[in-house]
Amino acid sequence: MIEQVRQLAGHLARPTAAARDRHREWDETLFKALTVPGTFGGGLSAVQTCALLTAVGEGSQDPGLALAVATHAVLVTVPLRAFGTAAQLERYLPPIAAGEWLGGLSLLQTAGGAAAVTVKAAADDWLLSGSLDLVALGPKAHHFLVIAEHSTGSRTAFLIDADTPGLRVEESTPAALRSCPWGRVVLDDCRVPATAVLGGVGTAAAELEPLLAALDWVFVSAAWLGILRALASDSLSVLSTREVFGAPVGHSQSARFALADLAIQNELVAGLISQVAAGLDASLPTVYEDAAAARLFTASAVRAVTEAAAELAGPAAADEGLLVDRAYRDARFFVSSGGGSEVLRPVIAASMLKD
Repeated sequence: MIEQVRQLAGHLARPTAAARDRHREWDETLFKALTVPGTFGGGLSAVQTCALLTAVGEGSQDPGLALAVATHAVLVTVPLRAFGTAAQLERYLPPIAAGEWLGGLSLLQTAGGAAAVTVKAAADDWLLSGSLDLVALGPKAHHFLVIAEHSTGSRTAFLIDADTPGLRVEESTPAALRSCPWGRVVLDDCRVPATAVLGGVGTAAAELEPLLAALDWVFVSAAWLGILRALASDSLSVLSTREVFGAPVGHSQSARFALADLAIQNELVAGLISQVAAGLDASLPTVYEDAAAARLFTASAVRAVTEAAAELAGPAAADEGLLVDRAYRDARFFVSSGGGSEVLRPVIAASMLKD
């Protein structure tokens, strides 16, 4: 299945990746073709899901599309599977599996920190107010995973439909990952029933948020591993075709060393992601800290590989139609997301100090 997904993404998505990025186009048919036919359905292990996301990234050569797939199939849907009630699972999972309903999420919510949405009780319902930026799939989403803070400081997660009164979605246009639809979700005394609560009331900080962070750190990194592999393949082609002062770049020892470094970085990232994904499958108690370490290393590798690939490509790297240019631009977003080193390093240090 993994090779089939890689080939499908290469056949369907890669030829239009540059144009969709340039024009900020969302191709719903393409997205469904990569996600609906049982590819990211229930029953897959974390190791298998990571491998599939890597295949999407490598085949499509489209970081924005790969992020959209990871957001919908993993970041929103896995918490639903983990904490959803029987009624929620019955309502949401069938149309999600059919590709009819997409889930949106603010990537700012995957790193903890201050809550941007507050919640208070209103009889048997809840009232939510605030706004969420950097909502992946925002303009196309049927529902959103929203984490809100009570006056006591505790937090509760909600699954809220886009057509709920008091909720509106505004389109936004970040500079990076242009082929993923982005939005801003504004909640103005948005009233939701108790049935919208995902997990327990006031338990999100201890239960859902650590899972969400680990999912982001591991599975979005897996999608970027595919991009890194595609960059390494492109760099190999550069060594055999590009010339400097009449000689192939591949004759340069420094260029060969750079290519070797790309390969080493990619293999290390692959090993870490596979190891942490196996830990998720085994429910290891250290998986949260391990996921943070994997994300921190992957971010460093993404920065190093995209810079090296751009240097190998030379003047051609300034062409927005090439993967190396798009990946170099989007890498900055990835490195700063997931909380960045300011969140990841303390998590790793706390696990070492047994805090």
